[in-house]
Amino acid sequence: MSELVEAGRSSSNHLLRRDVRFLGNILGEVLVHQGGRELLEHVEKIREMSKALRAEFLPELYEEFVNTIKNLEPEIRHQVIRAFAIYFQLVNIAEQNHRIRRKRDYERSTGEAVQPGSIASVVQDLKEKNLSIDELQHMINDISLELVMTAHPTEATRRAVLDIHKRIANQVMEMDNPTLTYREREKLREKLLNEVFTLWQTDELRDRKPTVIDEVRNGMYFFHETLFDVLPDVYDEFERCLGKFYPEQQWHVPTYLRFGTWIGGDRDGNPSVTSDVTWKTLNMQRNLVIYKYENIIRTLMGQMSFSTTIIDVTNELIDSIRADSEAVELRTVEPWTNDKEPYRVKLTYMLQKLRNMREEQFKGTKQRYHTVAELMDDLLLIDRSLRHHYADYVANTHLKKFIRQVELFGFHLASLDVRQHSQEHENAMTEILAKTGVQAGYAELAETEKIELLHRLLADMRPLVNENTPLSESTKECLDVYRTIYRAQQEFGVSCITTYLISMTRGASDMLEVMVLAKEAGLFRRDDNGKIISTVQAAPLFETIDDLHAAPEIMKTLFELPIYRECVAGMGNVHEVMLGYSDSNKDGGMVTANWELRVALNDLTRTAKEYNVRLKFFHGRGGALGRGGMPLNRSILAQPPHTIGGGIKITEQGEVLSSRYSMTGIAYRSLEQATSALLTSAYLARYPSQEKASETKWEEIMRTVSEDAQTKYQDLIFRDPDFLTFFKESTPLPEIGELNIGSRPSKRKNSERFEDLRAIPWVFSWTQSRYLLPAWYAAGTALQHYAAGEEERLDTLRTMYREYSFFRSLIDNLQMALAKADLIIAREYASMINDAEIRARIFSQIEEEYTKTKQMILQITGQDDILDNTPVIQESIRLRNPYVDPLSYLQVQLLLELRSLRSQGSDDAELLREVLLTINGIAAGLRNTG
Repeated sequence: MSELVEAGRSSSNHLLRRDVRFLGNILGEVLVHQGGRELLEHVEKIREMSKALRAEFLPELYEEFVNTIKNLEPEIRHQVIRAFAIYFQLVNIAEQNHRIRRKRDYERSTGEAVQPGSIASVVQDLKEKNLSIDELQHMINDISLELVMTAHPTEATRRAVLDIHKRIANQVMEMDNPTLTYREREKLREKLLNEVFTLWQTDELRDRKPTVIDEVRNGMYFFHETLFDVLPDVYDEFERCLGKFYPEQQWHVPTYLRFGTWIGGDRDGNPSVTSDVTWKTLNMQRNLVIYKYENIIRTLMGQMSFSTTIIDVTNELIDSIRADSEAVELRTVEPWTNDKEPYRVKLTYMLQKLRNMREEQFKGTKQRYHTVAELMDDLLLIDRSLRHHYADYVANTHLKKFIRQVELFGFHLASLDVRQHSQEHENAMTEILAKTGVQAGYAELAETEKIELLHRLLADMRPLVNENTPLSESTKECLDVYRTIYRAQQEFGVSCITTYLISMTRGASDMLEVMVLAKEAGLFRRDDNGKIISTVQAAPLFETIDDLHAAPEIMKTLFELPIYRECVAGMGNVHEVMLGYSDSNKDGGMVTANWELRVALNDLTRTAKEYNVRLKFFHGRGGALGRGGMPLNRSILAQPPHTIGGGIKITEQGEVLSSRYSMTGIAYRSLEQATSALLTSAYLARYPSQEKASETKWEEIMRTVSEDAQTKYQDLIFRDPDFLTFFKESTPLPEIGELNIGSRPSKRKNSERFEDLRAIPWVFSWTQSRYLLPAWYAAGTALQHYAAGEEERLDTLRTMYREYSFFRSLIDNLQMALAKADLIIAREYASMINDAEIRARIFSQIEEEYTKTKQMILQITGQDDILDNTPVIQESIRLRNPYVDPLSYLQVQLLLELRSLRSQGSDDAELLREVLLTINGIAAGLRNTG
């Protein structure tokens, strides 16, 4: 199995091959130890046949391959599945380590040269473009990127398994240490053998669905392991690069890059996310921050042994220690008895004040910190004192990072977004208005009547309900969410929750309902001077194609309302708007979704500009191509530069979190590249290149292509009465619901309607079955319709690919999807469809569209084959496929057996378990699954 390696001649690639071979050999030893030589022989035979089939499809070899899989005894079959799945886990670890190694090799071999995509490269580029210090400072002050973790269930790997992966990764990296002795290398090999052995005997599958709190812990894991240290390191590198290329300025980069989270706040379709869960989430996040700060302070105490017998500290430091000694009782912290070491004395009191934050009895007293500003004041006081006696190096080395961490994480760790479906607010508002005698039948009012009523209620600061108003449990819970937000802002700081997202926003009333309910909890009010104070903002989520079309008019309606406009002004004239990539794709297909999202971005930005409002766009991307997935830096560069002025937010979810943020080096590189992309976009927004006269024409072409693609897509997905049968029977959709990878149901309602299926299982199912249909279907027909066989039109598409960045990105994403799709394997999945007519008719449509799309892309790009423009990725997919194929064939066989049993009213837990193991294995092999 050691051949699954990027092709290349460099010594760096040689090390990747070494690592894969090394880990493959260790896995082979484990297989022999656990299942005997017979198990290894089965695995090797299947692997060799799969490779041969990929090299040349021979019917007799195919028959032998399928029969070999069918004839596997259940116990051997179970182990074969696990062998392939674990092999992919090990390969993924080796490839992640290799990314870190390549970066280090580059920096080591190039000396002062800067790496493309790095912060240094973009700052150097800005300097070469003669960007002045003032212009650069303004640009840095305006940029903003927030990466938001979500609990969307596409991460099929258990935390226990990820922990093993981390240990293996660290040990493999240690193999590069040239100072290791022969015995040390042998011991390292023994450790790795033990870890792979442990991996083999660790259950990959969860025995239950994770709770919301489990998901909160999973999200916090990345802060604990990497982000708490990596984020400030990115800031430090940014300031270092600014100082290098603009040495005449003292730089302090403002907070432009931060992490947020939905986990514990996203209640859309998840009844388990209650106001109590949200409160518990915020407490857990604060406890982690306090734990981190305590460890830092203990480290600082060991480092700051400065003695007043040698140096003079500032009077303000002495005064603050005196004030602390009078106010703070050292209960759980050992007093520092040497009063000649004032920094250690001061840090002792700081440590006690942090610990006291966990106890209710100290609320309102001087024995604890109440705001992050109080902690920051103490740190800056220490910083000034250190510089007073010329300990600048210590301040810059040890204290500066701590100050940055407090700036970034406060006492809340990450801002928690709350999300709820618009229907829930309408239901609550209807009940409240009826029970208080304000308006009967609110839900039946016309949209204009709702807006007029809600605007009037928002302007009236009197509450609608009191503690005696009789309300249903669902409405009480709805109100309790807002009360929890208010309470949280008082306890953890306003930054802990500032955004309330509204799924399925269909009108301005959906936004106004949230603000009226927020007013009930004190989140929207007037101060003594009559100025509107709003500490939470309603943010619409526009998801479907129809929603995207309606979005500009909805926002215009809101901006026209005086009270709402006051609210926006109170938040710095910045308004957040979220765009959903998953549902728009599911609704209209890949081509149409991408085009309509771009149109919505431009139209919304234009609308907001009329009212002097900047929009912060929140891009709800998934990990898979069918849900807007792409590398972080590319997702930033894909946005029209003029649309990022109010800041940008992007969801990070599922397996993307572990692939990007579980290892320090990869987390750093990802965030460094994101910073570089953000600066590049900010520069292009300020200094746009000359608009091409052709671009207007190209947009008209894209509009036509999009319309054709939508018609073709919806003809199959929505208008073919047999499509849903084809989808359910030819993919593992029903079984994916039994894989315990998320607390949230896979459907918005308990229904079989396609509209109620969430976008994640929709994409996950097509990826597992190797169709990847949502990521490419209908593109070929639409492009072919435009070209119409005319060479002149084809030349126009070729020009667009060369010169129109949006079109180039679209075509390249289609290439990636086509390369990962495999209709030979997909045909095996189609064989599970009971109705032969449905199977033959719909599969032939899909096959025809695949061929058409491939042909059109090759004609447009001028390539001989798909992904010729990115040979490294092309080769990686080519080499991975033969190793995923056996898992796909096994999955089909298992699904046929399981579904046959279930159709007879029986079941088999072990058979289901094997199906779920293949799902995990294919997810590991294809990487971005959902």
